[in-house]
Amino acid sequence: MRAGAGDVIPPLEIEITRTLVVAGAIASRDYQDVHHDPELARRRGSPDVFMNILTTNGLVGRYVTDHFGPDAVLRKVAIRLGAPNYPGDTMVLTGTVETTDGPTVTVKVIGDNGVGRHVTGTVTLTLPLLPLPMPPREAV
Repeated sequence: MRAGAGDVIPPLEIEITRTLVVAGAIASRDYQDVHHDPELARRRGSPDVFMNILTTNGLVGRYVTDHFGPDAVLRKVAIRLGAPNYPGDTMVLTGTVETTDGPTVTVKVIGDNGVGRHVTGTVTLTLPLLPLPMPPREAV
């Protein structure tokens, strides 16, 4: 797949379920109670459990690689969190290609939910080189 600066990646809607929040925290070995225990999360000032940064990081990477295909290789994912992702909300990821340099592509990613902007960041990946077209064969 080819990419050019300014190319827009179609949006991806992700339902934020309690299962996604808890499973993401467990899978990334983040046992902080605010990611799995609603009552303790409320005692700490949050209205509910909320998604951890490693789950968001994985979802951002998935968003970009799903678009560019299985041969795309993530080189760097740099994100900053904002508004929390709570169960029952939907996060919409959008992306725009910022730069290309040969097979290296940098994509700006934004993720918004009902509370506000959940994540902003950039993803750098390498795309496979496309084979050059073969010149026509001369008849013998």
